[in-house]
Amino acid sequence: MNQIRRFLVGAAVAGSLLTGGVIGATIAGPLGASAATTTNVAATAASPSAGSGTFVPNETAAHEAGESAAREAQENAGQFPTVP
Repeated sequence: MNQIRRFLVGAAVAGSLLTGGVIGATIAGPLGASAATTTNVAATAASPSAGSGTFVPNETAAHEAGESAAREAQENAGQFPTVP
């Protein structure tokens, strides 16, 4: 009985490894194929987007009602708020 149980456990482990490999290859296969394409990273990194680095405060009435005076002062100064 012990040898039969050992064989069944081994077969279950091997089957789950095989199933996991097939599922992983199915999911990651297209991702691996697209990784072979080259892109020009230097040109992309050199041109930042137009709105990067600027803080745009949320000025809706619902947001302003629950805001502290210190946070509102930071937003009015164009700073990223650091206080709740």
